[in-house]
Amino acid sequence: MSNQDTPLLQINNIEVIYDHVILVLKGVSLTVPKGSIIALLGANGAGKSTTLKSISGLLGAERGVVTKGNILYKDQPVESQSPADLVDHGVIQVMEGRHCFEHLTIEENLLTGAYTLSGGRKAVAKNLEMVYQYFPRLAERRKSQAGYTSGGEQQMCAVGRALMSNPEMILLDEPSMGLAPQLVEDIFEIIKQLNEQEGVTFLLAEQNTNIALRYSDFGYIMENGRIVMEGLASELAENEDVKEFYLGISKEGKKNFRDVKNYRRRKRWLT
Repeated sequence: MSNQDTPLLQINNIEVIYDHVILVLKGVSLTVPKGSIIALLGANGAGKSTTLKSISGLLGAERGVVTKGNILYKDQPVESQSPADLVDHGVIQVMEGRHCFEHLTIEENLLTGAYTLSGGRKAVAKNLEMVYQYFPRLAERRKSQAGYTSGGEQQMCAVGRALMSNPEMILLDEPSMGLAPQLVEDIFEIIKQLNEQEGVTFLLAEQNTNIALRYSDFGYIMENGRIVMEGLASELAENEDVKEFYLGISKEGKKNFRDVKNYRRRKRWLT
């Protein structure tokens, strides 16, 4: 259960520019309470991944920069910290597309996530056992080369690798991408367990609005680099605008793609 009184992360009115000219984020503000699961929702290109990279310090690799506003993690600005510093302080990003080291085994991939871990071999073994407890499929495939495992197994490996560093907060980018519906359900079930049993806070960027709202405490909807709607996940799931545009469901039932596409022109939050 989230503690709404204890913000772990605060993003205050940030703007992000790529290549000195392309304005991608336009006054984005959001709060992530400690112990919560927060969903950042929106279509491809809405600015979700850029928001996560702004927090984790990975913008620079893509010639992006935060030009206005600030980001505070545990009340400390992140702009002056490197991605490695942020991992040390408990925040880590799982990139979109899984990004496993294909030539390494599953277990070797997991062990790369423990390079900042203190406590020696005992601590590494303990965390490895925890990962295998939450992802028993990884235990079965521990000696398999990651490049020859399934997309679902690679996604589990990417999350497991992040867990090896004892994170307080995981930034999870598009965990459902390219996965079969049952695997998506399994991944989100594990996210919920990690949140409830290990106290890990999640900020997840996701296009699958339906499942993200089912497993989250609070949601923000992004369009064109702006936050256009926010609220409790349970309330967003029942909001008529969200249901009609993002879930394709109206009071008259499911709508076809053309109806939903045309609806974009008359959404109340854009008028």
